[in-house]
Amino acid sequence: MRIAYLIAIVITIFLGLASRKWSLLLPSFVAQNAGDMLWAMMVYFGFRLLLVRKNTLAAILLSFLFSFGIEFSQLYQEDWINQIRGTTFGALILGKGFLVEDLVRYTVGITIAFVLDKAVIKFYLRN
Repeated sequence: MRIAYLIAIVITIFLGLASRKWSLLLPSFVAQNAGDMLWAMMVYFGFRLLLVRKNTLAAILLSFLFSFGIEFSQLYQEDWINQIRGTTFGALILGKGFLVEDLVRYTVGITIAFVLDKAVIKFYLRN
């Protein structure tokens, strides 16, 4: 199962980076929301990878705590952390500024990841 979550993480990262790189080719709604949703999906798959033997509730709760924690940390604006956020990698992980709508995007992303996870598990167990 771990390999499946690792593959899901890699695919999600690819889709997230692609949604940023080719955002002009996407519908405006998708371009504005996909990156944060996919980031939260990656977080969920990451927790599932680490906690493969635990139930999905643990991954869901940790995904919300981590994602919301990162978002609320953006309210903290000091030079040292803003310098980290100013790098590409820092911006991808820590974001740049607090947005309430990001909390909604994370919620949708985690929910989609959970539904996909359950569907794949159900399909896997049938075969």
